[in-house]
Amino acid sequence: MGSSGVERTFDMDPSYIPYVISAGAIAITSFFVVQSMKRSESFSHSPLRTVPSMTYPLSQFRARTRPQELQQIQIVISPNTALYRFGLPNKDDILGLPIGQHISVMAEINGKPISRSYTPTSSDDDLGHFDLVIKSYSAGNVSKFIGELKIGDGIDVRGPKGAFTYTPNMCRAIGMLAGGTGITPMLQVGTDCRISARFECNHHECLSYLAFVIIRAVLKNPEDKTQLNLVFANVNEEDILLKKDLDGLAAKHDNFKVHYVLNNPPEGWTGGVGFVTKDIIDEHCPKPADGVKILLCGPPPMIAAMTGYTSELGFEKPRAISKLEDQVFKF
Repeated sequence: MGSSGVERTFDMDPSYIPYVISAGAIAITSFFVVQSMKRSESFSHSPLRTVPSMTYPLSQFRARTRPQELQQIQIVISPNTALYRFGLPNKDDILGLPIGQHISVMAEINGKPISRSYTPTSSDDDLGHFDLVIKSYSAGNVSKFIGELKIGDGIDVRGPKGAFTYTPNMCRAIGMLAGGTGITPMLQVGTDCRISARFECNHHECLSYLAFVIIRAVLKNPEDKTQLNLVFANVNEEDILLKKDLDGLAAKHDNFKVHYVLNNPPEGWTGGVGFVTKDIIDEHCPKPADGVKILLCGPPPMIAAMTGYTSELGFEKPRAISKLEDQVFKF
């Protein structure tokens, strides 16, 4: 990782777990979260677990390294995308971040404080750690900073941030339009009885991961009967993050369908080609009706186009700043 001298190759199995652990695998920086609360304040227990897990109120917290619990993990996602695991103080602790919400990672770069928002791809089912999948950019700031971290370095993390709250079965059907790395937010609905998400980031990658988080959570909850339809747009096939996971979920669950759209499709490609159009939305998403919601997640130009298309198809026009009751919600 970074200057650690280890070449990174990443992939992820459909359930994210188990991870392959070996002496020759990737060295992932391990962090633990330190409370900013006063000592007199106590942690609240997670209502979703019967094991003695601690949930952290994340009004503000600081993450620091815990070098005695370094983890060597090989997880292949894509050539420029890595999963970073941050260790919590105790092996039974949970992050306690509401599903769908995100956290901000702060860094001082060239003497200036900079923050970026990221969606943890792990959930409170994962004890003792939380995971961030981060795409590194050569000209990026925080993503490059994280990619160059060494064991023993520290970062500042704050959260939670989020305005969208999901309750299982609050909708009969949800259509999701995600672009680029906007997939993570939408993979997270369902495990908890409430899920929140609102993204205010400079990169749309945290939006992509939100999609994955919503989808995975809905499908993990046998009581949630929500029908999920995802249209996922990318440039190249290798850009489709978590494709193996999404395909596995679609094959296993009748209430989840995914349609991929590529600008540069490979030979023999059977999915969509070009950009997401009004016709694609009409064919692969639920029709406008009571109990139907559309979630838009992607870069600003895509959001603008999708807003127009959904309005033309009969959905209510979303507000500039979306509210939970909106039929079309823009992350």
